[in-house]
Amino acid sequence: MAELALNNSAAAPAAPPGILSMLQRGAGAPLLLLAVLAMVVLPLPPLALDVLFTFNIALSVLVVMAVVNVARPLDFGIFPTVLLLATLLRLALNVASTRVVLLHGHEGTSAAGHVIEAFGQFVVGGNYAVGIVVFAILTIINFVVVTKGAGRISEVSARFTLDAMPGKQMAIDADLNAGLINQDEARVRRAEVRAEADFYGSMDGASKFVRGDATAGILILIINIVGGLGIGILSHGLGFSDAARVYTLLTIGDGLVAQIPALLLSTAVAIIVTRMSRAQDLGGELSKQLFRQPRGLAVAGSLLGVMGLIPGMPNLAFLLFGGACGAAAWILRRRARRAAVAASAAVPAPPVPVNAEQRELSWDDVQPVDQIGLEVGFRMVPLVDKAQGGELLARIRGVRRKLSQELGFLVQSVHIRDNLELAPNAYRISLAGVAIADGAIHPDRELAINPGRVFGKPPGIETRDPAFGMDAVWIEPAMREHAQTLGYTVVDASTVVATHLSSVIQAHAHELLGHEEVQQLLNGLAKSAPRLVEDLVPKALPLGVVVRVLQGLLAERVPIRNLRAIVESLAEHAPRTQDPQVLQGQVRIALGRQIVQDIVGSGAELPVITLEPDLEQLLQSSLQGQNAGNAAIEPGLAERLQARLAESATRQEGAGEPAVLMVAPPLRSTLARFTRATVPNLHVLAWNEIPDNRRVRLIAAVGR
Repeated sequence: MAELALNNSAAAPAAPPGILSMLQRGAGAPLLLLAVLAMVVLPLPPLALDVLFTFNIALSVLVVMAVVNVARPLDFGIFPTVLLLATLLRLALNVASTRVVLLHGHEGTSAAGHVIEAFGQFVVGGNYAVGIVVFAILTIINFVVVTKGAGRISEVSARFTLDAMPGKQMAIDADLNAGLINQDEARVRRAEVRAEADFYGSMDGASKFVRGDATAGILILIINIVGGLGIGILSHGLGFSDAARVYTLLTIGDGLVAQIPALLLSTAVAIIVTRMSRAQDLGGELSKQLFRQPRGLAVAGSLLGVMGLIPGMPNLAFLLFGGACGAAAWILRRRARRAAVAASAAVPAPPVPVNAEQRELSWDDVQPVDQIGLEVGFRMVPLVDKAQGGELLARIRGVRRKLSQELGFLVQSVHIRDNLELAPNAYRISLAGVAIADGAIHPDRELAINPGRVFGKPPGIETRDPAFGMDAVWIEPAMREHAQTLGYTVVDASTVVATHLSSVIQAHAHELLGHEEVQQLLNGLAKSAPRLVEDLVPKALPLGVVVRVLQGLLAERVPIRNLRAIVESLAEHAPRTQDPQVLQGQVRIALGRQIVQDIVGSGAELPVITLEPDLEQLLQSSLQGQNAGNAAIEPGLAERLQARLAESATRQEGAGEPAVLMVAPPLRSTLARFTRATVPNLHVLAWNEIPDNRRVRLIAAVGR
């Protein structure tokens, strides 16, 4: 029986799709447009007008509730379209109701439906003079106050959002380069920036619909009253007073039925354009920011109490609300004191230190040196403490993750400790116990960095970006949007420290790679290529030589993530030499495609700077017979060469292209070491490192 029932149910035909499924397939908007066109062209019965006017009011209330309850304006991104469709629906209803009022108004106040009659009779008491005044007041509130203010805010928000787009994009790129976010997160944030610009641009245009709708409501009211008087007197023989009473009440009812939803939608527009871009609960934030200030409530209660004691004033009302404000202030102060007592009780007592003289020394008392250390002043401690909302630890973790992926080995943990000897806002970065870099920040401010082209200067504390030395200003968080509109890249204090740490680690990556790290890399490669690793270490090369080769690559900003190609090149040339400099040159040839791609990307053309033939010949002659690792250039020639290379590199960077010096293979390692500290933005390549699929474009030739 069960099987038979199952077969019968499976053979039953599927139910036809309903209205909901049609709407889900995207047929809702075309059907609504057809319905609006039908209301404009075809006459509607009074019952249909009642249903549609009720639906219009319900739709307006629903939109207002959606705007109030949405977390962010972008979460209701369809709002401009909803606003347009609701405006078209209301205007179509005005046309349909006008037709019914003018055709059948002489039959009585119920000729256009019970909704219009109720608004004309009950809301304004059947007095058309009162109705005109009420309608005029609602129209003034909507047109002059709400719609005008919302339109101005929409216009300013759209302009500021569009002006701030370049700064926001650069801030996303800065977070991506610092390792604070990955590619997927950067893609999502860029899409949010574009969506925000589109939303506020659409809201700027949609606010014009609302303003035009308010103007149309006034004109429709005047036209209906004049037309109704003419039709009632000339066509139906009504007296002036009867025609004025009937048609004016119907027109006022029709206008109020349309004006109230218009006022609701205008309010919704004003609410959503005055919301902040970040996610927030409107009701919770209103209660938190307005009614959770004991001092404000106490002052308000005192003023109301004083006004309640003045003779002739409504004493009961003022005293009642004054007492309510005072009681609320007292409750909030009491709750704050309880929270402070609970927080102080939750702090554990510091442990009693064990007297060092009561125990013998051991090897545990010899603390190892931190490979990467970060010392902070006491005002920076909240940035490190998660309990206080500090984000520095998470950002440093993102920096380590990104650099480990880019460089090709696991970057060691960063040991953070406070140092009372530092200034309160200062920090210091150390490698192997030696201070390498330092800086100072303002934890309660944000850093607006000048990327090179800005349109003003925000108020704040002028400084320089500690990571790259660019001009910057420490600004208040409230000035973030303004600074972005001026073209600045704005980052918080945690990002400043994390970016500085990232640049220091990248510059000293070769010092962080040791025997243990290289052994871990070889162990990982041995899982996929065991024979390759076994033939190299220790059969062909000792581990120390491999370490020196990898350190040399990192010192020249060549990542070692393609470890298989590196090991294969070492295994190929190890039988002929064990000189780390020579082996490093052979590995660079094997990694030529990767090196060039990291410099210029996927373009087919490589702009290069070369040496003039006589200078290149002179350098080769002077370095001939010298050890590659200890070769030196004559001091006078070195000074002139350094100045000319720095000038050419700066010119290349100003043109938006990388600075690449192409030389003969015997000169590459010496010139790379010579320019590493003096011209750090210059890449030195040998001509045999450039892959065949790249075209070389000569930019300049440096001479003596």
